[in-house]
Amino acid sequence: MASFIERMYLYRVLVLSVFLSITQAVDRSNFKTCDQSAFCSRQRAMKPGQTSYTALLETLELSDSHLTVQLLNNNNKVLLLLELYRLQGNMTRVKINELKPIKPRYEVPDVLITDPPTELMSVVAQDEHRVVLSLGGEDWRLILSAQPFRLDIMEGPQVLLSLNSRGLLAFEQLRIRKDTKSQTDTEEAGEKEDTEKHDKEKVSEGEEEAEEEVDQPGMWEETFKTHADTKPNGPSSISLDFSLPGVEHVYGIPEHADGLRLKNTDGGDPYRLYNLDVFQYELFNPMALYGAVPVLLSHNTHRTMGLFWLNAAETWVDVSSGQGSSEVPQTDVRWISESGIIDVFIMLGPRPNDVFTQYSSLTGTQAFPPLSSLAYHQCRWNYNDQEDVSAVDQGFDEHDIPYDFIWLDIEHTDGKRYFTWDNNKFPQPKDMLQGLLDKRRKMVTIVDPHIKVDSSYKIHTEIRSRGYYIKNKDGGDYEGWCWPGNAGYPDFTNPEMRKWWASMFAYDQYEGSMENLYTWNDMNEPSVFNGPEVTMHKDALHGPWEHRDIHNLYGFYVQMATAEGQIQRSGGLERPFVLTRAFFAGSQRYGAVWTGDNAAEWGHLKMSIPMCLSLGLVGISFCGADVGGFFKTPSAELLVRWYQAGAYQPFFRAHAHLDTPRREPWLFGPDNTALIREAVRQRYTLLPYWYLQFYHAQRTGQPVMRPLWVEYPEDIATFSIDNEFLIGRDLLVHPVTDERSSGVTAYLPGTGEVWYDVHTFQRHDGAQNLSIPVTMSSIPVFQRGGSIICRKNRVRRSSSCMENDPYTLYVALDSQGKAEGEIYIDDGHTFKHKTDKQFIHRRLSFTANSLSSSDLSPDSQFPTASWVEQVNILGAQKPDAVTLTTTDGGESSVEFAFDPDTAVLTLRKPGVNAGVNWTLHLR
Repeated sequence: MASFIERMYLYRVLVLSVFLSITQAVDRSNFKTCDQSAFCSRQRAMKPGQTSYTALLETLELSDSHLTVQLLNNNNKVLLLLELYRLQGNMTRVKINELKPIKPRYEVPDVLITDPPTELMSVVAQDEHRVVLSLGGEDWRLILSAQPFRLDIMEGPQVLLSLNSRGLLAFEQLRIRKDTKSQTDTEEAGEKEDTEKHDKEKVSEGEEEAEEEVDQPGMWEETFKTHADTKPNGPSSISLDFSLPGVEHVYGIPEHADGLRLKNTDGGDPYRLYNLDVFQYELFNPMALYGAVPVLLSHNTHRTMGLFWLNAAETWVDVSSGQGSSEVPQTDVRWISESGIIDVFIMLGPRPNDVFTQYSSLTGTQAFPPLSSLAYHQCRWNYNDQEDVSAVDQGFDEHDIPYDFIWLDIEHTDGKRYFTWDNNKFPQPKDMLQGLLDKRRKMVTIVDPHIKVDSSYKIHTEIRSRGYYIKNKDGGDYEGWCWPGNAGYPDFTNPEMRKWWASMFAYDQYEGSMENLYTWNDMNEPSVFNGPEVTMHKDALHGPWEHRDIHNLYGFYVQMATAEGQIQRSGGLERPFVLTRAFFAGSQRYGAVWTGDNAAEWGHLKMSIPMCLSLGLVGISFCGADVGGFFKTPSAELLVRWYQAGAYQPFFRAHAHLDTPRREPWLFGPDNTALIREAVRQRYTLLPYWYLQFYHAQRTGQPVMRPLWVEYPEDIATFSIDNEFLIGRDLLVHPVTDERSSGVTAYLPGTGEVWYDVHTFQRHDGAQNLSIPVTMSSIPVFQRGGSIICRKNRVRRSSSCMENDPYTLYVALDSQGKAEGEIYIDDGHTFKHKTDKQFIHRRLSFTANSLSSSDLSPDSQFPTASWVEQVNILGAQKPDAVTLTTTDGGESSVEFAFDPDTAVLTLRKPGVNAGVNWTLHLR
């Protein structure tokens, strides 16, 4: 009994300390710097210079699929194996591993969607110093230099990228600790050493003897605060440098609360990739946050390239920008990971869209979400009970504000036992869900991956009996503290565990669930309140692998299993919606992410833009930030401005902390309610356009929310802009993110292009900085001239209620009087668009004074009741008449009106179905 009381006291103290910590900014002392991370400090102590590695060209072997060659560490005589692959789609893969490790090193599974197809690689020239390989075409070459080891990728005489040009390749081999070896271990190690010595002598006769390696602090164990980390196989870190001549701008490697363009890390900490539960994170800081995508993009006016470092261990990335040879700008990037192997994909572009295609061919594209998930979501920690949910739901109707999802945080459960409901607060969850369903609305409940240790809790007893928990270093179930108190952590790296987890979302397993209930995976870094850096001990075990090897994959696997559970519960018919806080490369295949525990501060509103832009660049388009800020209390002005910005970001959800005052949209006075209502309604009118962008994203890998330089890659003025963005190609958004702002300056790109203010239809030339006066109702948004955007202007209480409503087309003419766009329609929630080709995809084109709709997918079909209610042509001239012709040969006149002040021609009620061929003629 005393033990239980002591444990509960400690738990309450722990939870209290957590809550106290969130009233201030993050306590950085809880999280390591590079100097406090033994492997990072050790690797970073290496200075650029001549590498210790030589490529042994006499060991080179070339097959149809790849080239292999051994690398010799001249200091310790350890051999590595280098593998080079020329991949389809203008990519090169480089793998480096120990030739004969004492045990296998971890290689990341499940992230690549397939084994990347290779292309033939041929030797163009070879001598004792180097090998020149063809990468296709006459100008593309890869040069492998032997002494010192180096790789250069060339296009003609130009070096595009160099690998190990600064000599920072380092590969700490697994080893047996000398002072702890048993006699048997010693004998076995001696036999291994004899064998390796013989191998080395065959390839390196005449070399000096290996230097005696001296153990350094932190190689075999290290301590951070009170937490010890044992390393039974000693140091295992890896490092490699890349040089990018001619490059000044690099992007990516999310997640960090920092600007879009990566900064020079000389003299400070590198960017850290290590999924962590960070309360109220600081801005403009390279410290790790909740997710990690080890993908970096480089860009200049001539070329965009990408580096994908496939490693799930803790990773640090140094960025150094300066002058290379001949005073040419150059950026050097160094990757340092704690364990695993070097496995890097070099994506050679050359255009931004080529890099997106290349990366998505490796890790997949953004999952095509249900249309309703692109609408507005209402959340807080926590809606109190069923009556509270009903009152909030009714409040949206009373104030004429649409919404699609209401969310429940951890308090909805029975004592933080996930897959359950609090019987006192939510006694009839199906009645509650049915009430939402009757209004064509939905709910999300939280399901976290820490499981309360309780012998009466079915989820826990099942996981324990099946042996699915992560183990501690001694082989027992790993336990840590999280919201329920003492918790176990399922091993989601185990396919059988993921299969079982998915089965728990079946309607007969997750009691009270229905088809309109979806899922939120939080705390899946994993968060361990009493663990080192608020996460799991690195020496915990996932089968044969240490947690240090797989850490950044954990959240990826949780979301994977959850999404699969939602698909399975519908018999494979329905698309899932799953939000995750932790993520990795490939997480885009399973749902949405958000930027975590932000604060109600203007700086956090500003930072939501570059944070989501960075995620979009590495494949994760479905991104958003907590509208209003999770911590603290926003002013009415900040809340309104955040709604206006959030309405134009891919994932649109308001969320707030338990201790903040309620902030439903109607609680800040009628004027502010009206402003918020208008922002949300703008989101709903644009849902057809958002849905089209996500359709393209899941087909091509192109980001939905994208930096201006993606579409204007030669315009240097766009390279550092991260306070405005494009949605697709055709909408430019510059949110107001400054307090008491009376104006903003937006850059409109494109020499010779025109942009139209979507609110006033005023026309502006491209390639200029435009000063825009703003009031509290202003949301500066511009439509690109030459585009056609479809809207649904009849806003109802939810997106599903608008399913059959008519479209209004906005035709923005370019300087040649032309425009084109697309419309995409399906049922909005199933996989039938893919399995049965049940969809409509049409091209809309305006040329020679005619607007027409033609089929882009003639082998697909889908019935729609939606029709074209109105056409607004921006930048038009007044016609004498407008006629409509359809495929059956019918012709009819169309009523129109022309506003000479705005040059907008409005065609009223063409009345044609949205799914058929038609042409409107302006005469």
